[in-house]
Amino acid sequence: MKNTLKDVLGRLSLTSVIALASSAAFADVKVGAIFDLTGGLNIYGIQQNNALNLAIKNVNAAGGVNGETVTVVGYDAQSELSKYTQFAQTSVLRDGISAMFAGLTSSSREAIRPIFREANIPYFYSSLYEGGACDRQTFVTGSSASQQLNVLMNWAVETYGPKIYIMAPDYNFGTISGHWIHKFAADNGAEVVGEDYLALSVTDYAPTIQKIQAASPDVVVALPVGAAQTGFLEQFAAAGLKDTIGVVSTNYGSGNQQVVVSPQAGEGLVSAMGYFPSVESDANAAFKAAWEAEYGSDTPIVAGAVDVWNAVHLWAAAVNKAGTADTEEVIAALESGLTFEAPNGTVTLEPGSHHLRQDVYIARGNANSGFDIVQTFEDSAPTYENEMCDLIENPDLAEHFIPEG
Repeated sequence: MKNTLKDVLGRLSLTSVIALASSAAFADVKVGAIFDLTGGLNIYGIQQNNALNLAIKNVNAAGGVNGETVTVVGYDAQSELSKYTQFAQTSVLRDGISAMFAGLTSSSREAIRPIFREANIPYFYSSLYEGGACDRQTFVTGSSASQQLNVLMNWAVETYGPKIYIMAPDYNFGTISGHWIHKFAADNGAEVVGEDYLALSVTDYAPTIQKIQAASPDVVVALPVGAAQTGFLEQFAAAGLKDTIGVVSTNYGSGNQQVVVSPQAGEGLVSAMGYFPSVESDANAAFKAAWEAEYGSDTPIVAGAVDVWNAVHLWAAAVNKAGTADTEEVIAALESGLTFEAPNGTVTLEPGSHHLRQDVYIARGNANSGFDIVQTFEDSAPTYENEMCDLIENPDLAEHFIPEG
């Protein structure tokens, strides 16, 4: 039976949606959080926020950081970019935070990254993204394009064929990912035969589907963001194209789209991400048990939630190693090659690029609105970020590198 977004979100308790983990009056150590709890991006933001609260609870249960309790000053960005800058400035000027965990879209990251750089506050961005962010105060725990798209494009060309069509959102995540798709297509002897970059508000995909039919690709690389763009997958299947054209993605399932679309649309779609609930490990079993005890088991855990969980634990480990929450000492500890046994496998923070080495999984949608992992790429390095960004050698770098093409 098809589930609506309203149905999915309705299974989350009101407490978990609103629980921004308000700061205590006399917090020992405060951290900030800005996520999209309402609006079109809340399919991601609610779980990011839930993961933050659960991770802080876990850290505090283990003694906090240096014996001090951690509390959160949280904000709902309401899926509006202007709210991110507003709340980021408020958190810096008023809240006295030692770290910030925030953002889903790349535009939100780029809006607030300079604020935390200027304030010299460690900022953790926990979402899959197009790659290339390089900033001494910024730490990325999601997978980058050089980790996901690299392996996915090789797999897609081998599985479906060399003609590729791109459907992606019309902002930096989509357009820069498009550069990567062109590069990895060429690396694999394939070609992009068409591309369409669409506003997040688009709901009628008939023109895009007509372009795909005319281009006759072997595979579509679809990168839908938000509730409206998920509709592309449904309309693609309804047009009868799914039987002859493969669909692959690096973010399908990142907002539980597989629960929302019909089995007809979702079964067989392929996604490459840093986490799926079906990962088999002791760390994932423990994480899922803690999550289900706190939030229930009706809604599958998304990769972005695990990215936030990992970020909090890496920050806490750095504070404990440094013996202080002072920024300079914490950054030095973060740049010492920290590792963490995460739900998605062992992750290692690269000292120079501030990105994670982590496993990447290719999985296929099944008839039960879930995913079956078909291939695992262990200890995948953020190769582009490591090549372009060495913050040990060049700590003053503050750029968003973009691949040529």
